[in-house]
Amino acid sequence: MAEDKIKHDHSSSNRDCCGQEEKINVQAKKLGEDDNGEEHSHDHDHGEEGGKMSLLKTYAPATISFVMLILGIVFDNYLKTGFFKGYFRLGWYIAAYIPVGLPVVIDAAKAIWQREFFTEFFLMSVATIGAMAIGEYPEAVAVMLFYTVGELFQSAAVNRAKRSIKALLDIRPSTAMVNRNGSYAEVDPTTVQVGETIQIKAGEKVPLDGEMLSKGSAFNTAALTGESAPTEITTGDTVLAGMINQGIVVELKVTKLYNDSSLARILTLVQDAASRKAKTELFIRKFSKIYTPIVVFLAIGIAALPYFFVNDYVFTQWLYRALVFLVISCPCALVISIPLGYFGGIGAASRNGILFKGSNFLDLMTKVNTVVMDKTGTLTKGVFKVQEVISYDIQENDWLPLAAEVESKSTHPIAQAIVEKAGEEAQKLNVESLEEISGHGLKGIVNGKTILAGNIKLMEKEGVAVDDKVKGVTDTIVVVAVDGKLAGYITIADEIKEDSAEAIKKLHEMKIKTVMLSGDKQTVVDKVSKVLGIDDAFGNLLPEQKVEKVKEVKADTSRVVAFVGDGINDAPVLALSDVGIAMGGLGSDAAIETADVIIQTDQPSKIAKAIEIGRATNRIVWQNIALAFVVKIIVLGLGAGGIATMWEAVFADVGVALLAILNAVRLQRINFK
Repeated sequence: MAEDKIKHDHSSSNRDCCGQEEKINVQAKKLGEDDNGEEHSHDHDHGEEGGKMSLLKTYAPATISFVMLILGIVFDNYLKTGFFKGYFRLGWYIAAYIPVGLPVVIDAAKAIWQREFFTEFFLMSVATIGAMAIGEYPEAVAVMLFYTVGELFQSAAVNRAKRSIKALLDIRPSTAMVNRNGSYAEVDPTTVQVGETIQIKAGEKVPLDGEMLSKGSAFNTAALTGESAPTEITTGDTVLAGMINQGIVVELKVTKLYNDSSLARILTLVQDAASRKAKTELFIRKFSKIYTPIVVFLAIGIAALPYFFVNDYVFTQWLYRALVFLVISCPCALVISIPLGYFGGIGAASRNGILFKGSNFLDLMTKVNTVVMDKTGTLTKGVFKVQEVISYDIQENDWLPLAAEVESKSTHPIAQAIVEKAGEEAQKLNVESLEEISGHGLKGIVNGKTILAGNIKLMEKEGVAVDDKVKGVTDTIVVVAVDGKLAGYITIADEIKEDSAEAIKKLHEMKIKTVMLSGDKQTVVDKVSKVLGIDDAFGNLLPEQKVEKVKEVKADTSRVVAFVGDGINDAPVLALSDVGIAMGGLGSDAAIETADVIIQTDQPSKIAKAIEIGRATNRIVWQNIALAFVVKIIVLGLGAGGIATMWEAVFADVGVALLAILNAVRLQRINFK
């Protein structure tokens, strides 16, 4: 297995003082190796038999040492046979030591060769070889054995933590059926070009992003979004790599190359997440680099200084205390459990359809006390329907197609609703020119007529008279003028998402203030705000005014602000906020680039879930820090005083590390509702 090969790779010159954190990060990055890489092909070549051999190779050294250690202790303390003494006894314990100790000693030598002296391998090697030198053979073997067991636990914990992330890698298909020369051929998906047509059969995974050409089908998006319910995708809709076709055979027009697909971008994002450290991780790394050399010199002092102050000084006695002190002092529990805790948090979030760009954002989410949200597409579905068409001096059939033709050049959901309402009549017209007036609407010339389609501000800007009846409409409206004369208006309605109210309720339970921003009119914004129970709501905002509102909120230095938007139109505000959260950003390049956290579904309730995962991760990390420090301080004192033996030292080092690992693994078992 790939992780087995990684487990003993300690030779990087960028190793921190204990080397453990790098192994976790290396394993995370190994997830992103190309399918044709050595690790991946090794698994395929050897199959189940190779997996069994790899498992045997992984656990055999610890098993052999454990059996020999137990037999040695039995011979020493219970059977007391005549042959088990002298050189035979020494040889027995050396044989028990070699399977688990030799790899560590070799790693220590490699590190010293690279001028990395104060590593865990150096501490363990000195302590155990020293124990052997003074005749404490069982203790020497036990330290290395339990250290190796700790390594195995760590690998198992990392594998569990990364399982949901690795699922993304596993869903990348290795072939694609592409239409070339009138027939479908099976090819490597990396060779498929944009614009080509691919076929996806029922039960198959989608290899590349594309546009649906067929009538439609149901797709399983669980690996991408964390949602088990299938999604219906119809003609013209986007289908993403990694989805599984659960319906009929469909055809897609490829819109992105294999390496540019949304899935590839997400994989890169998750792989890079481990390299973005939280402040806690950075502190522990710096602390360890100072702490480890200090304890090494303290151990030397414990062995040597009593010679000048103690009358009955016995070198082997004080050396033993120093060796115990060395084993206790190794900060493995900290350096293992902290990055493992954050990596587990990233994995747990990924399993729930939430992507964090780094562990620093997991930390920052715990401090968020204000969530600012865009309305359309975040709290509402952004699926607009025309409710009513009101005409003035011009007949509806005369002005609605003109307005629809102008709106057809826009991708805004409101524009699409108007085009749908107008039907095919609008497609027969010709747009001679078109201008988008930010925050106001559109101005164009259709069949020689000047058409304005937008809000009341646009009409006032262009000098079109609008009566009080139009100004008094509370719904979302698009006002239309033809050649400077008011033609009529269209009322549009958006639908609130099913879990928006639940999302606001959860945020309030967390004592988090909620704010809604929208370019929609204030009456509509107030209506939505009242239904959902949002604390503050602001409407009639241009894009630059949204930025100003967030700046106003951030002016209160006690506020840590998360902004939630669609990641495309709200990019400036996402960048300005303390934490930018892209809602439904799976297929959006802008979302992936700009946001710090990406919610892969359109569910606002996952905002609270992201905060909850961040808080749970933070709690576990600090529990591990407290556990490691308290136990080590107590046992260090006992070791220096000659009270603690090597067995207590093993618990203080490896035992605490194991407890910390088990605590970190709890993140994978927590059910975040």
